[in-house]
Amino acid sequence: MKVTIRKAEKKDMVAVLGLIRELAIFENAEDQVKSTVKDLQRDAFGDNPLFNVVLAEKEGDLVGMVFYYYGYSTWKGKMLYLDDIVVKEAFRRLGVGQQLFDFMRAEAKRAEASQIRFHVLNWNEPAIKFYEKNGVAMDDEWIQCKLEKEDL
Repeated sequence: MKVTIRKAEKKDMVAVLGLIRELAIFENAEDQVKSTVKDLQRDAFGDNPLFNVVLAEKEGDLVGMVFYYYGYSTWKGKMLYLDDIVVKEAFRRLGVGQQLFDFMRAEAKRAEASQIRFHVLNWNEPAIKFYEKNGVAMDDEWIQCKLEKEDL
């Protein structure tokens, strides 16, 4: 299924938050979503945008998105960090995720990034197979670390 891919606009953040919630439900973590539409609008469209969102649409209906930003690796240089690819359940396995992933590859090349980094849950077999099909190397050497807000 061919979709139209476009950059999100400020008004799209309501729908983007809906996709974020859909992903959180899929990951059994809906209660962990703390972002609001206001947060997303401020942080994507303020004076210093922190992230980008690209949407996939079919006949004007939102069917998926990719949420990403740029970072820097001391060893590799500029990198694109892919935070999430989300495809609405009814549109999975129809090529939407592939079109979004291909867009991200092209975006990383356009930006002269040295790599794309992201995480995938170890139980999400369909996603793991998708990434392996796309030549993604799975790294079992590094441990993901984080400090939550209350621990700062």
